Amino acid sequence: MQETPESAASAPVEAPAPARFDTLPLDAKLLRAVADSGYLTMTPIQAKAIPIVLQGRDVMGAAQTGTGKTAAFSIPLLQRMLKHETASVSPARHPVRALVLAPTRELADQVADNVKKYAKHTQLRSAVVFGGVDMKPQTAQLKAGVEVLIATPGRLLDHIEAKNCVLNQVEYVVLDEADRMLDIGFLPDLQRILSYLPKARQTLLFSATFSPEIKRLAQSYLQDPILVETARPNQTASTVEQRFYSATDDDKRAIIRQILRERSIRQAIVFGNSKLGVARLARAFERDGLRTAALHGDKSQDERLKSLDAFKRGEMDVLVATDVAARGLDIADLPAVFNYDVPFNAEDYVHRIGRTGRAGASGLAVTLVTKADARLVADIEKLIKRKIDLDAFELDGGDRPRFERRRREEGGERDEAPQRPARPAYRPPAPAADPFFDKPYEASARDDAPAWEKAKAAPTGVGKGLSNYIKPKRQVAALFGAKKPAPAET
Repeated sequence: MQETPESAASAPVEAPAPARFDTLPLDAKLLRAVADSGYLTMTPIQAKAIPIVLQGRDVMGAAQTGTGKTAAFSIPLLQRMLKHETASVSPARHPVRALVLAPTRELADQVADNVKKYAKHTQLRSAVVFGGVDMKPQTAQLKAGVEVLIATPGRLLDHIEAKNCVLNQVEYVVLDEADRMLDIGFLPDLQRILSYLPKARQTLLFSATFSPEIKRLAQSYLQDPILVETARPNQTASTVEQRFYSATDDDKRAIIRQILRERSIRQAIVFGNSKLGVARLARAFERDGLRTAALHGDKSQDERLKSLDAFKRGEMDVLVATDVAARGLDIADLPAVFNYDVPFNAEDYVHRIGRTGRAGASGLAVTLVTKADARLVADIEKLIKRKIDLDAFELDGGDRPRFERRRREEGGERDEAPQRPARPAYRPPAPAADPFFDKPYEASARDDAPAWEKAKAAPTGVGKGLSNYIKPKRQVAALFGAKKPAPAET
């Protein structure tokens, strides 16, 4: 009988997981790479998941974002693939054996960096493919042969249809942040990709949140999965200070500037819901004197990677982003996250604030709430199972908009824009006078009869006239087909 994820949650763990990496049955080359990365002890999700993955079991891993889920699946998979390690340069000796699917380009690129870091002392090859960039370099890398392929679903299907990669030897599949892939409509793509894979494989599913749809997906594609949880599902990190402030749209930017100044925050991510709003907000912060970068879906992949790199190097003070930056971005010691807009999806709130307070560090998450956001805040309360209290925020005079400062200095009670002087009513210019068109109609005194009516020839002699009983032919102008009379004979 197949074990469902709910029943698997109570499966007993045979032995307590070790706390140090060097106590795991890992190859010396992997332990060396882990030590080079500065890791000595494992996080809770790593300590629970790595031994199970090494046993070849399917795993559903639920953990708070920022707790090291990438290492929890990449290190044991690399260990299991070492049996295929070879120094051969032949592409046929390096087929795709592990496939990692990620919802966004940024997450795929970050996973690829971590896999490359852990496998740097081995002969295992890895590659990453995602949209927004040229396919030719990716095609050349795939043709040369890779063991670990990290991809976004859309671009992977492009390579499959172009015959650039073959997945018939895949032994390990990882669905990273699968709930996000379902949210953005990747379920048909996931089903197509999984249909190309062998039935006998080890499948891992890792995410910070689990919805009923994810559990149904796991029942369809995972065999006897073990649910590994290190915290209550959808729980936010306890190291993050969460504050909710009631605000108006006009005050949001001023509140963020004041908090940055009062708490001496050197870097922060500001999340917005729309690409256009993010672009405008980034320009506004630039005018305020902050070094700002924007990150949203309308930017090319090269621009997005450059903005991220500049922010990670400390060259930017504020990164204004949509939810493309809500998952997978690992920025060391990020002190604060601001929700300029309350997210439409409550689960995105968990991922947004998970960019700060990572690896046990403290962080600040500020959400600015307007009157129209009451339903969205209620959804967040239902998800995280805690009551949210809205606090008032008192802005300093220097941070208020100029028209509000002027109103307060004049002693006004309300913060509203000053009345502008009324503009004079618009009057269209008078039409120019024209004597010819303005004078009244006058009948013409001249005879306007047609010329041919006037040119009736009088009788020139006796017998030359017409009888009174003969009706003369009607004169027709030449324009309408009248024939020219022949000249009279003399």
